[in-house]
Amino acid sequence: MGKEKNPRRVADNEAQAISRMLRTSPQKLNLVASMIRGKKVEKALADLTFSKRRIAGDVKKCLQSAIANAENNHNLDVDTLVVAEAWVGKNLVMKRGRPRARGRFGKIMKPFSELTIKVRQIEEQA
Repeated sequence: MGKEKNPRRVADNEAQAISRMLRTSPQKLNLVASMIRGKKVEKALADLTFSKRRIAGDVKKCLQSAIANAENNHNLDVDTLVVAEAWVGKNLVMKRGRPRARGRFGKIMKPFSELTIKVRQIEEQA
């Protein structure tokens, strides 16, 4: 008499992870996300490890979460995973300011972003 089970949001050979409230602008985060799109997960992890961008550590953490979800929740083989999709969305913007000359007010916007990474298991070509 319980509730129906929720349908899966991703396909049977996919897993995803979402990171919210990342303290960077979506434009900067998208540069890092585009760096890993379509790559094998071990190559993407290596690229993020040696990236000089500050937010690359948070993107790596999200990718590792997606890999763990694929392995533990969906029983996918980690060696055959690729980053199928990585997309960035806007989140809140903290508005701060600084007094400027002649009674004016300089706006300081502190944007937050969110990141979704979807990994997919591919078949090995023989």
